[in-house]
Amino acid sequence: MFNVGAAELILILLVAFIVVGPKDLPKVARALGRFVRYIRSFIEEVKRETGWGDLTEGFKEAQQDVQDTLRQADVSKELKDFRHEVNRDVNAIKKDLRKDANEVKKDIQEDINQKK
Repeated sequence: MFNVGAAELILILLVAFIVVGPKDLPKVARALGRFVRYIRSFIEEVKRETGWGDLTEGFKEAQQDVQDTLRQADVSKELKDFRHEVNRDVNAIKKDLRKDANEVKKDIQEDINQKK
């Protein structure tokens, strides 16, 4: 929740030890624990009464539905496959055109040779 590391925790305990003193430190820790427990229960009660928890669950479900729909509607794979197919067809046409061009060139050379 607060992302407190070991160094921060030691610093907090040291400051609490100096401010409160070693004698009253356990009492303060117990009181702080009770206060945190009371706040958590209060927040849970507010969530239950207002329906906030149900609302957040509804949002999570809606988000999951949207993500599923987006995954299903993704057409990038089909577009890539189509692109590869078109490239293959274009390359085949190029090959045929080169072959035909070479044949025409050969025919022209033969006509020129016959006229000489």
